[in-house]
Amino acid sequence: MRRVTEQEQRGGRKGADEKLQRLLALVPWVAGRDGPTLEEVCERFGCTEAELVSDLDSLFMCGLYPYTPDVLIEVDVADGRVWIRYADYFSRPLRLTPAEGLALLAAGKAVQSFPGADQAGPLARGLAKLARTLGVAGDDALDVALATVPEEVMATLRTAVDDQRQVKLEYYSFGRDEITSRVVDPYAVFSAGGQWYLSAYCHAVDDDRLFRVDRVRTVTLLASPVEHTEGSVAAAVYHARPDDPRVTLELAPAARWVVEQYPVESVKEMRGGRMRVTLAVSERAWLERLLLRLGSDGRLTKSSEPALADAGREAACRVLQRYRSGLR
Repeated sequence: MRRVTEQEQRGGRKGADEKLQRLLALVPWVAGRDGPTLEEVCERFGCTEAELVSDLDSLFMCGLYPYTPDVLIEVDVADGRVWIRYADYFSRPLRLTPAEGLALLAAGKAVQSFPGADQAGPLARGLAKLARTLGVAGDDALDVALATVPEEVMATLRTAVDDQRQVKLEYYSFGRDEITSRVVDPYAVFSAGGQWYLSAYCHAVDDDRLFRVDRVRTVTLLASPVEHTEGSVAAAVYHARPDDPRVTLELAPAARWVVEQYPVESVKEMRGGRMRVTLAVSERAWLERLLLRLGSDGRLTKSSEPALADAGREAACRVLQRYRSGLR
């Protein structure tokens, strides 16, 4: 018996993630139409007919215990067309707590962000009804969306991953506040924390890197095959390196959002709702932006790298100087 390699296992996991995302968007779109053709479905969701049939085969196993016909999704494929019918179970009104309803609404909004999702189909209409019931109707009441990414960028990156071809990126680095050009070997495209990411081997730094897809200015699919097909980049937004500088911030109660938005390494509650947190800093520009955003609600009290001790004050002085220059 042949042993499955680690590379094959990773490839299987990446394929499973893409398949799940495609199914979540595909099911309500097909179910809301009277038998669209396989060609139409494949074109909309960027997959081959073989991949689509494999996805549909999985739906036969989707349902609830005891897995009788009334709680299983029904799929029919005939004459080049496909029908998806929800199980009878889904016709029964659900009784949800407010917390369960809000969680369902947030999950549905996230599904609407997947490529190919129908923005005016049955899922969208159901979410609108649920939002009105919960009293959070309106775009400004609940907004769960992945960062906007041009379709051509996403399509090119997915093609590069599938065909194992290199791509050339024009990429904006938020941490360094600069645009760079680099050739990368793509591993996978995935979503995490409300953003789309590309994990890849970057030839400019000879190491694995994680790229925010919405910060890709342009992408060019190259004819050259990838030189690296697996790497250490996991489906996570940021992992601190051992040699990254660490800083300690004291935060006012109004700045508790820092703990929710950024990976902190330690948190200590203080009097009056204040907090003391320790963070890893990968780039000075990122720390400067954070300190400017905090203003009087945050104070840097300790840094493992002396050069970062005055990062906030120096950034504020530069901003003030630019402002004064503009008034002349």
